[in-house]
Amino acid sequence: MTFAVDTDDRLTTVDVTDRVAERVPDDLKEGVVTAFVQHTTAALVVQEDDPRLRDDLESFLSELVPDEGHAHDRLDGNADSHLRATLLGPAVTVPVVVGELDLGTWQSILLVECDGPRTRSVAVTTTE
Repeated sequence: MTFAVDTDDRLTTVDVTDRVAERVPDDLKEGVVTAFVQHTTAALVVQEDDPRLRDDLESFLSELVPDEGHAHDRLDGNADSHLRATLLGPAVTVPVVVGELDLGTWQSILLVECDGPRTRSVAVTTTE
């Protein structure tokens, strides 16, 4: 099962928790759900969905990986996006307990867009 996420900035975050939760089958009482972003310049993380923290994450990635000066930039100018996504990873796995995502109180699943604006595809699988 996949869903699309539209992003509106080059480096931004989008809360996709509800969209992942909607794809947990009604008959899955316990297991795991894995969400996987099908792109090399976007990532998924489990983090608090606070606007200030999301801004901090974007600032942190910008400071950690400069926008320019990478070899891949000669090809298409987005090496920074690939490197930022590599640091974070393309997937998250969350337990399912009593049919619900078993996230902590402040945890959300965030898509981190590193090369937007774009439309991203997120694949969701579940296992007992």
